[in-house]
Order: sequence, then structure tokens, then C-alpha cells
Amino acid sequence: MIRLAWRQFRTPAVVSAGALLVVAVFAAVSGRDLANAYAATLAACDRIGDCSSATAAFARTDSGLNFGLGTLVTVVPALVGVFWGAPLVAREIEAGTLPLVWTQSVTRARWLLTKLAVVGLASGLAAGLLSLVVTRWARPLDNAGAAMYDTFGQRHLVPIGYAVFAFALGVTVGVLVRRTVPAMAVTLFVFVAVRIFTTYGLRPRLFEPSHLSLALDPVKTGFGSAVSPSILLNSWFNGGPTSQLDPATPTIANAWIYSTRVVDAQGHDLTDTVLNATCPDVMAHADAPPSAPGHVPVADSAQEAARACVSKVGVSYHELVTYQPAGRYWAFQWTELAIYVGAAILLGAACLWWVRRRITGRGGGI
Repeated sequence: MIRLAWRQFRTPAVVSAGALLVVAVFAAVSGRDLANAYAATLAACDRIGDCSSATAAFARTDSGLNFGLGTLVTVVPALVGVFWGAPLVAREIEAGTLPLVWTQSVTRARWLLTKLAVVGLASGLAAGLLSLVVTRWARPLDNAGAAMYDTFGQRHLVPIGYAVFAFALGVTVGVLVRRTVPAMAVTLFVFVAVRIFTTYGLRPRLFEPSHLSLALDPVKTGFGSAVSPSILLNSWFNGGPTSQLDPATPTIANAWIYSTRVVDAQGHDLTDTVLNATCPDVMAHADAPPSAPGHVPVADSAQEAARACVSKVGVSYHELVTYQPAGRYWAFQWTELAIYVGAAILLGAACLWWVRRRITGRGGGI
């Protein structure tokens, strides 16, 4: 049965292996130059005693290629679910070949388990090897950027869990929907929804975050300025600022920053009502729409008033940074991998139960 499963899966496996080999060769060639450039950057900045600016600039090297390889690691698990998982049973049902398959010497349980094992292991292996290639290629950029949580889903172990889960999800949807193309569409939609929920709803709650309290800096605190997309999304899920006062996000190497808020000693957020009462003149100016798009020059007197306002607010309020430190990165990796693999096992068991139930309940038909 294993040999039969391999023969049926041989073509997509060979195509995937060929594509992975091409990516690996390209990454090996370009990655060597990238690693040499990083070493030269460190050597040069060590001589002048300041590496922060040089490494920050180097982290933007090959940004297009870095984005493309990271996107590839992100997309591959979804493709596994859509093209390997969804058609596995749905195609057999749609073609009407299952009754013939299950009247042979191989039982329906063994047939399904073998298929799940062979293709499921291949899914995890393909995603794991691709993640290994991209992780090794991007190591100089990740070290220079010191923001490893930013590429959490594209590095190390978790892509394996995503691929195995996507495959099991596709098989489950195919068993339930019974038509290949609709099953592929539903699989893609559900997988993307699960990934979004896990990233911004579940992952931030896996471990209790750390907190950092800082005095408000009048120079680095603005009014209603934009925050990064990652902090904005986390604010939607986990609570964010409730006033226009926007302190600068501190630099914490390799940390995952959930939010930066302005709170009092009891942890209550600064509200616009309090801010308006404390600094009515400044807030009236901040609420006025700009006369031109982009950055508008502000008079020195307005800057001084804004800084005076921040100093006044800072008597009772301070900046609270909620974040996950770098030391928890691997705990997150292993935990999320276990969650996705565990979910895949449950889905596989549900598929087996459902197939056997439907067969038994209809006297051999499905």
C-alpha cells in the first residue's frame, strides 16, 4: 500500500523536489555573498565603534529577495493544503473510484492512513527543508535587523506545522465537501483565517508578556502619529492606545512589541478627555486637519507647547510597553508547532472516523 501511495504521489513529489533544489542552489550562491557582506560590515563598523547604523542599513539589503523568499515559505503550506490535501479524497469521491478501491484487499482505514502518512510526511518535509534553506540564507539579515519575531512564521520549525496542518485540513474539507474545486477554495479560506487568528489572537496569549515602564520623553512623544502595522494589528486584538498621545516605540533587540500605551500608576489608559483637559491649546491644534498632505512644518512655539504638554502629562502618566523578550522565541516556536501538528492529528482522526462512519452507514457507499 505504501508503494501504491508513493506511485500515485510520485509526480507532485518529484516536481516539488526539483523546485526546492532550484531554490536551494540559488540560496547557496547568493547567500555566500550576503554572509561575506555582513562580515565586512561588522568588521568596518567595529573599527569606528558604532555598528547600530551600519547593521540597520545592512538589514535592508536584498529587501526584495528577502520578501520573496519569505513569501514563498508563507505560501507553500497553503499550496500543500490546496493541491495535495483537498483533492486526496475529494477527487476519488468525485470520480466514483472509492467503491472499487475499498473492495480490494486493502481496507478503507489502512488506505486512508497510508495516504495521510505518506503525503503528510512529505508535506512537513518539503516545508521544513524550504524553511531551513531560507532561514540559513536570511541569517545575516535577521542578525542585523535584530527583529526575529517579525519573520516568525517564515523561519525554523513552525512552517512544518503549518504545512502538516494545511494538508490535514485539505483532506478533511475534501471528505466533507466531496468536490475537488470547492474543497480547494474552502481549504485556502479556512487556512488563511486560522493563520491570522493564530498570529494575532492566540500567539500573543501563549505566554504572559513582559512590561517595561518608561517616563514620557517630550522630545520623542508625538500626537496621533502612525504606528507600525504589526503594533496596530496587535492593538486591535490585545488593546491599544486610547488617546492621541503617541510615545515612540523603544528599541528592544529581537523583542516582539505588542503595544505602547500611556497609563497612570494604576494602569488606566490616558484618554483624549483627560488630554484635552490638560492641554486644550495643543489638542485643538492637533485636531486641526493639515493644510497639505505629508509632513507639515510646525512652528517652534507649537513644538515647545507640545513638549510642555507631554511634560505636564508625564507627572501622572508614563509609557507602558508590552512585549515578549527574545528569550521566549524558541518556546513560541515549539508551542505553535505542537499546536498545529496536534490539530493535524485530530483532523486526520476525524477524517478516518467520518469515512468509516459514512461507509458503514450506507452499506458500502459514500
